[in-house]
Amino acid sequence: MSFVHPTARPISEIPADQISVQESVVIGNAGTRDLTGDLYVPPPEDDLRPAIVVLHGGGWWKGASRSVRGFGELLSRAGFVCLCVSYRLSGESQWPAQIEDVKCSVRYLKACHQELGVDPDRIGVTGDSAGGHLALMAAVPSDFDGVGGHQAHSSEVKAVGAMYSPTQLRRQQSNAASTRLLGPNAGDDDYRRASPICYDLTNFPPCLLIHGSEDPGVPLTQTTAFYEKLSQLGRSVELHIFSGEGHAFDRQSTTKDGMVDVADPSSVYGTTVVGLIALFFAKYLSKDDRA
Repeated sequence: MSFVHPTARPISEIPADQISVQESVVIGNAGTRDLTGDLYVPPPEDDLRPAIVVLHGGGWWKGASRSVRGFGELLSRAGFVCLCVSYRLSGESQWPAQIEDVKCSVRYLKACHQELGVDPDRIGVTGDSAGGHLALMAAVPSDFDGVGGHQAHSSEVKAVGAMYSPTQLRRQQSNAASTRLLGPNAGDDDYRRASPICYDLTNFPPCLLIHGSEDPGVPLTQTTAFYEKLSQLGRSVELHIFSGEGHAFDRQSTTKDGMVDVADPSSVYGTTVVGLIALFFAKYLSKDDRA
């Protein structure tokens, strides 16, 4: 039996030509430069809308807001204001610059909620791979807020979605990406503080986890361990495992070589994965789910 939450919208309900796209919007400070993001805003409604911060992957060292353009396009057509962020990469600044930029992005939506038509109490965050790691880190109790701007507002989020994301970084098992992120002199405590599973998750918000069962880059156990910890704590958590699929499986194409945007017509799983994300946030960012 399938269940569709009554507040959920089909992804295609709002026509694409009715979505306002604003690229490279300045949303705060990323160290000594501007922090920017791309906004995808549905047509105005009488009620304030829920919003989602969307974070790209790329091992924390590559990628930009355009990498998750398809998520912004499709989720905005489902009724969410979407902010796709270009956070600082590890080649520019080491940890915790990345999560500081993410938290600033959440605060920006709250500070500008009236002009954007956003309900400041209904903001979620999602991402894939390294972006999913940052999404999970945005929801743990930490002191990584930074000073990027809008400090009068909280960076707390209402719900989190993460796709094939690292949840525990270990120094003894570090790879090139995590070494770039934390630096060659990082110790065990630095790795723990960058690992969402190492935090107190007693009050962790509703969480959506998506992973391919045969992921060679980020093992499925990274996600299942996080799921089990949240489950044991009685938190609201959903886990979707795609059998036989590897890393970034949602970007596979039926006709093209390499990865494609999730909104590309040839994407095998793009609309399926975004549909799961849309249903999850429709449920947990609904007015009826205010906590």
